[in-house]
Amino acid sequence: MNLQERIELLAQLGKYMLGNDEGWKDAKANAYRENAWFIPEFIELSVKNTAEEFLQKEKLEQWAKGYFIENENKNLKNIGVVMAGNIPLVGFHDFLCVFVSGNKITIKPSSKDLVLIHHLLTKMGEWNNDFKQYFSFAEMLKGCDAYIATGSNNSGRYFEYYFGKYPNIIRRNRTSAAVLSGKETKQQLNLLADDMQLYFGLGCRNVTKLYVPENYDFLPLLDALKKYDNYLDFHKYKHNFDYQLALLIMNNKLYMNSGAVILSENNSLFSPISQVYYEYYKNENEAIDHLKNNADVQCIVGNGFTDFGKAQQPSLNDYADGIDTMNFLTSLK
Repeated sequence: MNLQERIELLAQLGKYMLGNDEGWKDAKANAYRENAWFIPEFIELSVKNTAEEFLQKEKLEQWAKGYFIENENKNLKNIGVVMAGNIPLVGFHDFLCVFVSGNKITIKPSSKDLVLIHHLLTKMGEWNNDFKQYFSFAEMLKGCDAYIATGSNNSGRYFEYYFGKYPNIIRRNRTSAAVLSGKETKQQLNLLADDMQLYFGLGCRNVTKLYVPENYDFLPLLDALKKYDNYLDFHKYKHNFDYQLALLIMNNKLYMNSGAVILSENNSLFSPISQVYYEYYKNENEAIDHLKNNADVQCIVGNGFTDFGKAQQPSLNDYADGIDTMNFLTSLK
């Protein structure tokens, strides 16, 4: 398949994902049955963002122009990809990069997010028989020319051990933060609530830490977060909420509660499910510089950075960990 054929097949996939094919509807229902965190609302949100941001023909063509991609890759490499599974289709961008670059992908999918990616790639193979040479699934990745692996800090050490002697991208825990001035509008706080709580806060682009000025008034933000009170209807989330609340009470810690979201002061960037940390700053620029130089930060939400409400809407050029995956793939010899 040449580059244009690959792009056109992806654009066809985007239209399919936004459609109502019975097989696709069954796959989405199965994904929810396999993983209770993948509620239909969040599957649909991820599908919509993936189709509209990643799988539009014009966007793909413009993106591909930024790299040296051979029209027909005569030196096809086999890229082993360990996919994450924290939110629906979180590993799709890695597949997209490998395929557009003209290479083959061997996927070790997350057991938490197997159904959707398997269905979509199988469907592409049904449409175009040549596509079948470009992908495979495997329980263990061996004999690949390069590797892309996403996981925790702990699994990252294993990835280094197994894949370190090959060209690789190894991703570890990351999270996102917001820097607030205290002058945010009601609409901006409403959008920030989405950045914090979409996908139950499980994504690396979810805001888990707030930097706020001294004497910050949290009431407007707490009010904005009330739209997520229905999370307590989901037993997995409520279990985490009850546990975190109990810990704070038993340890006599100060906290604020919007109904289903707990805000507490903590220096850590990473907060547990149902809880978001905050920290006061004296100088906003110093807080921003601290985040910009922190390797654990995926994105910064706030004025001058990622717009409020856009944290979970990455574009083709928003690479995980700030590492240009396409540049890595097109540079392989």
